[in-house]
Amino acid sequence: MVNHAQADRMTSGKGFIAALDQSGGSTPKALSLYGIEPSEYSTDAEMFDLMHQMRTRIVMSPAFGGDRVLAAILFEETMNREFGGKPAAHYLWNDKGVVPFLKIDKGLAYAADGVQVMKPIPGLDALLEKAVQHGIFGTKARSVIGEANAAGIAAIVEQQFEIAHQVLSHGLIPILEPEVTITIPDKAAAEDLLLEHLTTHLDAVPEGQHVMVKLSLPTVTNHYRSLTEHPRVMRVVALSGGYTRAEADALLAQDVGEIASFSRALSEGLSVQQSDQEFNATLDEAIQDIYDASVSPE
Repeated sequence: MVNHAQADRMTSGKGFIAALDQSGGSTPKALSLYGIEPSEYSTDAEMFDLMHQMRTRIVMSPAFGGDRVLAAILFEETMNREFGGKPAAHYLWNDKGVVPFLKIDKGLAYAADGVQVMKPIPGLDALLEKAVQHGIFGTKARSVIGEANAAGIAAIVEQQFEIAHQVLSHGLIPILEPEVTITIPDKAAAEDLLLEHLTTHLDAVPEGQHVMVKLSLPTVTNHYRSLTEHPRVMRVVALSGGYTRAEADALLAQDVGEIASFSRALSEGLSVQQSDQEFNATLDEAIQDIYDASVSPE
């Protein structure tokens, strides 16, 4: 059953979603940007330990709290661990007032029809049951659009909603993330197709159920405005998608009704070499910038 306090927070609260869900493929780059090179670890276990230390430092920082951060998306490995001696999701909600989400996809399939759908997710029902037991509020699943290909985009949206309905059946709120690559020449055309297919599927979501949608910052300002007003959409959130934090914030600030869900842009400037004072100050500045961009359009 959906936690109503968390649902109210995600529906109308001011702030943004911290994407702390780097997984196997993206972890080495995230660690490198943080100042930890691959030569400093030799196994996946060591790599994930270092990544958890970074995430713990972020989450337990006095700068990180529910006054500006609405929610955080966790990798499964993180959900199974602790922050401050408490289960990760419980710490986020009970100690920080931050709503916990879980990344559930297992990565991307090879490109076909200009897109990359998600790989199969074996044992998804068991994972969703586990998420409920951990106090997770919702999930996130990512796929990628690489060109304005009608068949490919239709397939991506179809798969996203198939997974979303499975998530909803467990009383969790799904975040659908059909990311449009920001560097493709036909990005605006891809976004037109994506909006069309998303709207068709959203119109078919049963009354009383809600989803969230996480999208690349659009080429045309307020392109997704209709989704922010759709009765089946709890929230529309934006990913930074390769933009710097300054670029992403500037674009987001123009889009009415969208809030941020940034990963790399959130951790930009953080370093393992920083003192706690330097780290917290850098994180505080990043959080304030992203918060301001998320709440500025009225």
